[in-house]
Amino acid sequence: MTTTGRLTATLGPRTRRVVYGEPGPAEIRQELEHTSTIDLAHIVMLTEAGLLPGQAAATLLSCIRRLRTDGFRELYELPAPRGLYLMYEGHLVAELGAEIGGKLHTGRSRNDIKATITALRLRTELTDLLGEILRLQAALLSRARVHRQVVMPVYTHFQPAMPISYGYYLAGLATALDRDITALRQVIAELDRCPLGAGAVSGTDLSIEPARTAALLGFTEPTLHATDAVAARDTVLRALAAVASAGVTISRLGTDLQLWSTQEFGFLEFPERLVGGSSAMPQKRNAFLLEHVKAKAAVAIGAWTAAASAMKSTPFTNSIEVGTEAVAVAWPAFAAARDTVLLAQVLVTGARPVVERMDRRTRESFVTATVLANRLVARGVPFRTAHHAVGAAVRVAIEAGETELTTITLPDGTAAGLEIPALSEVVAEHDRGGGPGETDRVVAALRTGLADHCDWLMNRRARVREAGVRLTAAVEAVVAHHGTGGTA
Repeated sequence: MTTTGRLTATLGPRTRRVVYGEPGPAEIRQELEHTSTIDLAHIVMLTEAGLLPGQAAATLLSCIRRLRTDGFRELYELPAPRGLYLMYEGHLVAELGAEIGGKLHTGRSRNDIKATITALRLRTELTDLLGEILRLQAALLSRARVHRQVVMPVYTHFQPAMPISYGYYLAGLATALDRDITALRQVIAELDRCPLGAGAVSGTDLSIEPARTAALLGFTEPTLHATDAVAARDTVLRALAAVASAGVTISRLGTDLQLWSTQEFGFLEFPERLVGGSSAMPQKRNAFLLEHVKAKAAVAIGAWTAAASAMKSTPFTNSIEVGTEAVAVAWPAFAAARDTVLLAQVLVTGARPVVERMDRRTRESFVTATVLANRLVARGVPFRTAHHAVGAAVRVAIEAGETELTTITLPDGTAAGLEIPALSEVVAEHDRGGGPGETDRVVAALRTGLADHCDWLMNRRARVREAGVRLTAAVEAVVAHHGTGGTA
């Protein structure tokens, strides 16, 4: 039985399952992979700082590397009455003795270890998610360029409003997604500080070097404030908020694509690989993947609410509500968000506009009405007068069963004498205020931003990889200089 020295009993089996769960091999590998990475950096630092004898360090490093290589297999069946970390540390003490295994925890606490594991995992999850969102933005921009001449009506209040192009619409989604990308970048940048060294809640009086462990783990600097490092998980909240916002943006895309792919609209078609049939209705072609896209945003929204509720009104110190319960809901949310993005990628690239249907519906919807009113304004007619005249002409056309305007009569009874413009001309002329005539400029600006995002992400990933190389080299140096590579 593992004890604390002061306490001589542990939780019963049922309570232990509630608190610590029943981790299987996959969960054990995932948590201890992060924990042992931290251990490697911590041991190197302790050795360099003179707080751990070189031979003991080499023995510890060799044992931990052996466990990692084997996927921690020998720990799968060990009891964990106080959680995985103490089970793992207890195994090292049992195998190497207290004089070696018992020195691993020098100058740290489970609190700063847990905060560092959260930061490492967040960094991995969010950089991966950001990479996929950038691929989605690239897909939107690519299709925006391809379909920038495909005319369609844009809708307000579910009614046809103005002529745009399908490419312009996609560029709009890419614009909104760019703000979500920026927010996610800001969250990832917050993870530059390493919590390790904060100890239980107020640092330590031992002569550790937190900057060294931070560098070995791919962070740029150590924590600024120990209590903040172990007390706060507000970065998790901001991550969930950024991910939820991206999910909302993508869900709105999903709603439009689903609506436009119905038989009633017929604006879009999806290949058979992206639709499903019906168990009872053989005529159905269900774009069911879009329903997953729309729904999964709810997971991140719910996770933010749950995490914020768990953190609310807790003391500003190490807290299980904050460090464990609030964080636990984030991982499924990030996974759901990633799935949403992956589905959106294939749906955006797979959707094919039905050009004839879009064009016909645009012509039938009187969406050039505002353009005609503006042309009257350009001749000196007051806008409200022009608006009424064109509105009256639309009413007359509808009552006559016409689908296009033929004559516009001004209040004095004279014909306006306007030519009905071609749809492509109307779209191209809306080149002010970010209109569809500026699609190429919008796409170019966003592509420049996309390149910057990609460079930023690539540099961060490279920094983490290089830190991993440095950590491996530092471990090798300690083992080569002080040990034989054995574990005893």
